[in-house]
Amino acid sequence: MLGKQTSCCQEVQALKFDTVRKFAMSFDAVTEEPHHNYSSFRVRGKIFVTIPPEKDVIHVFVGEEDRDPALAMFPEFIEKLFWGAKVLGLRVNLASARPEVVKSLISKAYETRVRKDAGPKRAPSAKRGVG
Repeated sequence: MLGKQTSCCQEVQALKFDTVRKFAMSFDAVTEEPHHNYSSFRVRGKIFVTIPPEKDVIHVFVGEEDRDPALAMFPEFIEKLFWGAKVLGLRVNLASARPEVVKSLISKAYETRVRKDAGPKRAPSAKRGVG
């Protein structure tokens, strides 16, 4: 659960990237690694959060079931993260984000990645020849 929305006028203290890092790194088997010119948090090599160099936003890779409610409840600091025309996750503005919501989203992203990683393994795609 992402937490209940409170009054629109509640003052929010800017969330520091170091707080995000400390929280993400508290999960089992998480590493922080480069990802092109970004940084990333990974579990067993699989990315669940990326961080642009400015560290003012984070990109959280959650499923649609978590994305849609977050977008509806917190449009003041969450927006869709696109890769081409496809929505892959959420862009979270740390300056105006509520810490409990960010922590919840990071937890969901971690859980989603662990669940996908633990699922049944797909057989490698074999090139099928004609004939």
